[in-house]
Order: sequence, then structure tokens, then C-alpha cells
Amino acid sequence: MIHVKLNADKALPVDFARAALAGRVWRPDVEGPAVVAIRPDGVFDISRTFATIRDLCEENEPAAALRAATGERLCDLDAILANTPPDGRDPARPWLLAPVDLQAIKAAGVTFVVSMLERVIEERARGNPDAAAVIRGEINRLVGEDLQKLRPGSPEAVRLKEVLIAQGVWSQYLEVGIGPDAEIFSKAQPMAAVGTGFDAGIHPASTWNNPEPEVVLAVASTGRIVGATLGNDVNLRDVEGRSALLLSKAKDNNASCTIGPFLRFFDAAFTLDDVRRMRVTLTVEGPDGFRMEGFSSLDKISRDPADLVAQTIGRHHQYPDGAVLFLGTLFAPVEDRDAPGKGFTHKVGDIVTIAAPQLGSLVNRMRHTHDCAPWTFGVSHLMRNLAKRGLL
Repeated sequence: MIHVKLNADKALPVDFARAALAGRVWRPDVEGPAVVAIRPDGVFDISRTFATIRDLCEENEPAAALRAATGERLCDLDAILANTPPDGRDPARPWLLAPVDLQAIKAAGVTFVVSMLERVIEERARGNPDAAAVIRGEINRLVGEDLQKLRPGSPEAVRLKEVLIAQGVWSQYLEVGIGPDAEIFSKAQPMAAVGTGFDAGIHPASTWNNPEPEVVLAVASTGRIVGATLGNDVNLRDVEGRSALLLSKAKDNNASCTIGPFLRFFDAAFTLDDVRRMRVTLTVEGPDGFRMEGFSSLDKISRDPADLVAQTIGRHHQYPDGAVLFLGTLFAPVEDRDAPGKGFTHKVGDIVTIAAPQLGSLVNRMRHTHDCAPWTFGVSHLMRNLAKRGLL
């Protein structure tokens, strides 16, 4: 089994010195989580000012509020990162958690052309990877590059829909890919995400699954986008391919939502436009010597991030504690791993690294869901812990 190793050089953004970075750590001495500011001179517990990440996101200017917050210096970041992976962890010292807490964890699906075509393939292959290559060729022959130029919901998209229906290849995935309404679903429950260094879960019943490297936006309860981080929307392709009604089973499993390493707030040095141009890279390193690399370029997204947020939260959908939103991925693995035509699927022990220059890197090891640490600390536990510490 490969062990995860974390260090600040890889975890931090390339422009760390000017980044407004917040995170969460588990403090064994208080038996609960703490909101922390990640600074060049160390990791500072600012829980006396902001008991939750949610509270920080609700500030008018979260980046400025984070920079102004004072608190106890816990230690260097490298010390916390070294103690975060489960192998050999010292339970008496702090470790890093996912940088979100009370927010609803939402995700947008089928926001890129390649991803959309892969979902059509999943649906038509009914979870059978042997049939995927043939169907992939058929779909590409019919669709080509036309969808790259389409604006979802436009008259041109409606005309293409009519053509595809006539040719018998229309799909519910094409509906959300080029139709007026985005696919927005619940990825996980608040407090259920795991952070960098943790084991990430794949259900043992799945034989065809993959990582989904994505940018995750932090959104205040008003719908204002306040920052961004990285995420892995772990997906069971065979389960979702059997039926879209199994989406929850394919997406929401123990430790199947990873977010981190830190939440970077928007300011003069980092804006939503930077997200719109962001390139997210993926590396999978297997215990069998397998290595796969990929990327997702946000400039190729078919729906603007602001539009996706507007379809997530607003007059028709309220989230008093705000939300985080996975933006979807361009990456769709088709590389064969074990045998020709079998495509890619995870093996237990895979190390998945998702990175972007302005957000750092998120690293997780893949294990079966029942072998990952169980989720036992929820919202009720957080409230009781904060009250006990005099933070409420």
C-alpha cells in the first residue's frame, strides 16, 4: 500500500504570499475542529472570531476579515500536513480537515462536452465497459465538435436536439448538457467531506469508477461567490450507467467527496475570472506501477460558473449556511489500465493528486468505503463542541 505524503511546497498556491487561505484542523486538545488562517509564519486558530468556515464566508469581505483575525499560533503548516494522513498519525497532535463545514455540498454535472458524451456512453452501455468504445465512436461520428460551439438552451442547441432525437441518440445527459437547465445535485451532506491526505472511498460493488478533478466554489447564503478550492467528485460509472436514478448511490458514499486543501477567498489577487481560466491537473499513481495524467480546463466549460451558482441558490433554493459547488470536469478517462478495451478504473491504493497553481494540491488515497474512516462527527457534534468551548 502506497502511503500519502504531504508537504507545504505542493499543498500551497504558487502565489501563497498574497493568498487569503483558510482551513480547518482537528485539535485533539479541545476534541473538535478549529477554523485556521494559513499564513507564511504558521497556522493560526481564529475560532474565537469565526467559529465556523460558514461564518467567515458570510462576511462582506471574507479575505479582509481573514487577514485581520487574530488567534493562537498552532504550529508550522508542514507539521500539520505531516500528521494528516492516517498512516502513523499522532492522535495527540493536530491534523488537517476539509476546509468546509456547515455548507450544503452541491455539484454540477455534465458541464463539459467530453464529460457529457461520456455520460451518454455510460447510459447506453448500461455500465458495460466492453460496449463503451463502440458507442463512443458512434456518438462522436454524429456529434463531432458541434457541441463545443453551443450555448446551452440556445436556438442552435434546440435544433441539434431535434437532429439527435431523429437519429435515436438523444439522452437525458444531452438534455442537461445543452438544454436550458443545468444538472445540480447533492454530492454529500454538510460535514461529510474529507480533506487532503485522507483516504477517499469507492464502493466495493463498483468495478468501473474514476476520479473527477474539479474546482469547488464557496458561496455565501446570499448567493455571492466568495472563494474557491479543489475537489474530487468520485464517481461510480457502472452504477450511474445502469440508471440515472442511481445517481445518489454512484456519488454519495463514505469518504467519496474530497475537498481541499484550503479555501482561497477572492480578493484583488484572485477573482472569479481566474477560476474561469483555471487549468486543473490530475495524476493517478497506482500500487501496480500504473500512472495516468489528465486535466480539466475551465475555459472550455459550457456553462459559466456564475450561471451554475445562480441555478443552485436563489429565489427557488435557499441555503442559510451557504453552499459549496463542484463545477464539473472536462476529464473523462478512457485510457486502458488492465486490458485493451477495458478502460480505466481505480484500484485500491491509488494515489490521486488534483492540483491548480492558484489553489495548491489535493491528495487522497483510494480505498473501499468500508475501509475508510467512518463519518462520526456531524453538525450536532460540532454545535455541542463549540458550545462546550464557549464559541457559540
